[in-house]
Amino acid sequence: MGAADAVPGVSGGTIAFITGIYEELIGTISRIDFSVLRSLRDVGVVKTWSAVNGSFLAVLLTGILSSIVLLSNVVLYMLDSYPQALWGFFFGLIAASTIVMFKAIQQWSSISVIAFLAAALGSFYLTTLSASVLEANLVNIFFAGMLAICAMILPGISGSFILLLLGLYTSVLGAVKNLELMVISVFALGCISGLLCFSKVLTWLFKHYRDITMALLTGFLVGSLNKVWPWKEVLTTRINSKGVEVADSQQNILPSNFESITGLDAQLWIVIALSFFGIALVLFIEKINRVE
Repeated sequence: MGAADAVPGVSGGTIAFITGIYEELIGTISRIDFSVLRSLRDVGVVKTWSAVNGSFLAVLLTGILSSIVLLSNVVLYMLDSYPQALWGFFFGLIAASTIVMFKAIQQWSSISVIAFLAAALGSFYLTTLSASVLEANLVNIFFAGMLAICAMILPGISGSFILLLLGLYTSVLGAVKNLELMVISVFALGCISGLLCFSKVLTWLFKHYRDITMALLTGFLVGSLNKVWPWKEVLTTRINSKGVEVADSQQNILPSNFESITGLDAQLWIVIALSFFGIALVLFIEKINRVE
């Protein structure tokens, strides 16, 4: 989940769903509120830890944070040096995930279909937006954390892509890489605030409208495929906060057009191989979860 969240366009929530921990994750987070403090006072640390599924959260958060710290440089290097290969892998990963999520919907209704289409169109529209540029002050960092974490736990919507749209992606990731504790702390506080509120909404939706919620999440995932298509043409550029020219708006193109427009190798067979590897990985994990 940490490695996925470092890539603008790939959601950690997608990885959580693939690995079969999504509903447990949302349910666990939703149980954390101010009553935990009363529980600590009344029944002690051990029983409170068990009640909030503390071991699950501790292991998960350790994995996410370790991955962000250890792999952020690797992911950014791959994104810069081998973008087609990386996007190809994630395209296969997300494409297969949509199949898994379709299968998880027990009964389709007219409302489910509408929710699916609305989410797919909304997610697709998000991937076409150009980035704005917000000042990287602590207030903006806090609210960016609230928005990004909500996106991170939704399959198909990338928290890092939301940061990219706000123009704060490089600021936040740079703070993590450089261990800027003030920025990291404010961003984390925003994430915690957004997570505690949004997880309760998702838990309620899963409890009362599971199939509709699953259709909604599947739509988000389908719409996000537009973002992870490996071959793109840059339409406009902008100067980021570090003074570097980066892509602002792009459009998807065919591999043959990519080579003629950019003069670069489309790496077609490498992308196809990694896409199928992503598909196989998802189906393998799903099979393991089904056996368990």
